[in-house]
Amino acid sequence: MPSINVSLQVIPKVNDTDTYRVVDKVIEYISSTGVKYEVGPMETTMEGELDLLMEIVKKVQYICVEEGASRVLSVVKIDFKPEGVTMDEKIGKYRK
Repeated sequence: MPSINVSLQVIPKVNDTDTYRVVDKVIEYISSTGVKYEVGPMETTMEGELDLLMEIVKKVQYICVEEGASRVLSVVKIDFKPEGVTMDEKIGKYRK
């Protein structure tokens, strides 16, 4: 199955002082999955198979709750092409 891109922004409902701590746990989990990913200032973009990336999105909701969030707002963007799509083809020319 070809790789696609999924961008995920999570906004856990926690005390302001805990927001980065919870988001760091999410990024730590994403890193542990072995998928290619890039952290941006507003979202994290992942590259991989659709089913795997959607499982990651699902698990992230529970991680936020386990870390104390009473609610989680998530914004998910999917870039899907049957033949696949990579982050490099979209932004590679902008990297230094």
